[in-house]
Amino acid sequence: MRAKTAEDRALLEMIDPVAESLGLAVVRVRLMGGTLRRRLQIMAERVIDNDISVEECARLSRAVSEVFDAADPISGEYLLEVSSPGIDRPLTRLMDFDLFEGYEARLETDRMVEGRKRFKGILAGVEGDNVAIDLDGEEDTALIPFEWIADAKLVLTDELLKRGAALRAARGEPEDDGLPEGAAEEDEQTTPTSTKDKA
Repeated sequence: MRAKTAEDRALLEMIDPVAESLGLAVVRVRLMGGTLRRRLQIMAERVIDNDISVEECARLSRAVSEVFDAADPISGEYLLEVSSPGIDRPLTRLMDFDLFEGYEARLETDRMVEGRKRFKGILAGVEGDNVAIDLDGEEDTALIPFEWIADAKLVLTDELLKRGAALRAARGEPEDDGLPEGAAEEDEQTTPTSTKDKA
């Protein structure tokens, strides 16, 4: 799930070692848009604490740009955007479901599981290669094979907002970020997007 298409996977193979050299892990890579103006979105975080600063986003952006300038893996013009996964982040690796145990999430599978593809509930960690989730309205914990999951994301809840506030406090940022209530998704650290003209 870190990469969706074959093109995304090829780019991820190039980006992973660059991120690792900076002590970062790539959460997700997506190349979006048509052939005229595309956007390469890279979500990353520090390996040690699953956080990232604006400066680290900028550093990764510059490092990836250097590699891509030499390799030229994307034809045409594109925007490069490096950001944190955000508070209500996508869950793209098996370890993410362990890391965010106890938080609410939405999952979507690539096949029918007991008559449905969409699930919502509280993450209960992992068991082997399965994601454990306590589904809304059901007593038993469901086990969903990780390889069947097409998309997964945390749900923005009060508990998740408190976690985000704690991370901001740990970074020494003010508790009130000046955003209107309910706009916590904007807490995402993002580098200014830069245009890469490959024409």
